[in-house]
Amino acid sequence: MTLPVVAGIDGSESSLLALDWAVDEAVRHGVPLRLVYASLWERYEGALPSTGLGRPSEQVLAEHIVASGAERAERRNPDVKVTTDVIPDDAVAALVREGDGASALVTGSRGRGELKGLLLGSVGLGVVGRARCPVIVVRGDEAGIAGTHERILFGLGDDADTAAESVRFAFREAEVRGCVLDVVRAWRSPARLTRGPEEGAATPEQEASALLDAVLGEASAEHPQVRVHRTTLEGPAGKILVNRSAAADLVVVGSRPRTGHVGLQLGGVGHALLHLAQCPVAIVPQRP
Repeated sequence: MTLPVVAGIDGSESSLLALDWAVDEAVRHGVPLRLVYASLWERYEGALPSTGLGRPSEQVLAEHIVASGAERAERRNPDVKVTTDVIPDDAVAALVREGDGASALVTGSRGRGELKGLLLGSVGLGVVGRARCPVIVVRGDEAGIAGTHERILFGLGDDADTAAESVRFAFREAEVRGCVLDVVRAWRSPARLTRGPEEGAATPEQEASALLDAVLGEASAEHPQVRVHRTTLEGPAGKILVNRSAAADLVVVGSRPRTGHVGLQLGGVGHALLHLAQCPVAIVPQRP
């Protein structure tokens, strides 16, 4: 069965950008698009006094949002197969469940009613922390969202064993877009190396390069047509990736389940990208 791209929409400007991005993503991969509006309107609607002003209920508003979203998607690309649903539930819980049957979840960076000053909305952060499929938060500048750079940025973390899912996702994105895959591994020099490495010991830069070799080998062989630009850079990974996101159409990083806790372990790099990246951010969980 072909898994759809699922986009969470709420009528906000941010969610409309995410919807457009999700349409393009579904078309690139040849999969359906599912638009979902989730809210706890059923729980509260009957408890609120009527204003007598003929204001539409939250349910009517929700149905209007998904119908308008479907029309927008079909105008953007008539070839995309669109389905919609209105779910009377907490938005994070509903989208996390939807993700179990999705190839990817797409959300905006802020929701309807959230403060414009927020760097990342509560729904986006909640979904990223709990979803078991790749989550793309659509944020950044106009060029990054439009995908004009023809470059996918992949940030490699510390552990090759937890990078398998994220590196495969990054290669697939680069392949369907026909663009360069920019793979970056940041490294830091520990204080003990200010006097030079011990004889025969690998330097941090050499270790970083070896980790790239270990992670990229199999994926490169599976996607020989993808052009890979690999880089090792000294410095904080979050800052390096945020800076390089200015020349990327999508930045991809992995995450892993928290030991003994619900959700995913993002770390400082993932949080920095979700709040500051200048292009959409894909957080790809490693299956346990």
